[in-house]
Amino acid sequence: MIDFRYHLVSIVAIFLALAVGIVLGTTLLQDPAVRSAQEMTAALTKTKDELRVQIDALEGREAGNDALVTAMTPDLVAGDLTGQRVLLIDAPGANATVRDAAKQVLDQAGAEVSGQVTLTEKFLDPKGKGVIDGLVNQLKPASMVFQPTATSWDRAGALLAASLITNDPAQANTPNPATADVISTFETGGLLSAEGEVDKRATLAVMFAPERPYEGENAEAQAGALASVADGLDAAGKGTVMVGAAATTGLPGEAVTAVRDDSEISKRVSTVDNADMPGGRVVIVLSLREQLSGRAGQYGIGKGASAPMPAVPSATPSPTTQSGS
Repeated sequence: MIDFRYHLVSIVAIFLALAVGIVLGTTLLQDPAVRSAQEMTAALTKTKDELRVQIDALEGREAGNDALVTAMTPDLVAGDLTGQRVLLIDAPGANATVRDAAKQVLDQAGAEVSGQVTLTEKFLDPKGKGVIDGLVNQLKPASMVFQPTATSWDRAGALLAASLITNDPAQANTPNPATADVISTFETGGLLSAEGEVDKRATLAVMFAPERPYEGENAEAQAGALASVADGLDAAGKGTVMVGAAATTGLPGEAVTAVRDDSEISKRVSTVDNADMPGGRVVIVLSLREQLSGRAGQYGIGKGASAPMPAVPSATPSPTTQSGS
């Protein structure tokens, strides 16, 4: 008969064997496991260092290219927009730094900035369409007729454009009697703010898209509202360019994308998706110049861009003068 001591010795032996197996297994596997982990860590560290070197090199190249373009910009755009007045429109959430840098390049191109209109979030709120429709009906001239399919923002864009923009050079830089009433009423309604001589009509417009795409269930409607306003400005003047950043182009709720995705608006309104870069700000000027000739295009480096920049007309070579014998 097996007694208790036998059971105890057996159990102890079993646990001892397990302990010895664990110790032996850990000891045998310890060196390979540690070595493998060390090798993987070294490889990852090497890859990280190599990527850091590549990133530093790319950032250095970008900084050098930006410095070169910035230095050359006055010569690249000189005289391109002489005699034109440009209205700046900020969408809610637009980057003020990008807008100020673009304004400087417009000045270098010979344009005169008439002023700045900043749209508010309330302007884009679908719940406020009734307010917009009421103001438009109150302020629009009797001769202004809208298409049956026109949205609230189509109508608001057309009214604002008629007040702020003209395609008649004789009317440029002259007051529109209706402008003060339209702007003050929209300001009182919390739909926009204005600064500068916006009452003296401009011939061109640049709209600055939000720095980040709109989000939520109304995102695409809000981006589409900005596209509608840009289209209205283009129809009333000599051209409009919507500008943004390539990093966000193509995302839902993004205003540049809204223009590019609309097959009709994109025939008329130009876009530049790298306005946050010195080269992109030069392209804004080139796009406005192209607009003056009745053409439009989608430019930049982001999704939906057809080319980095408009085609630059080649200079006509001067005839070679040959002296006769």
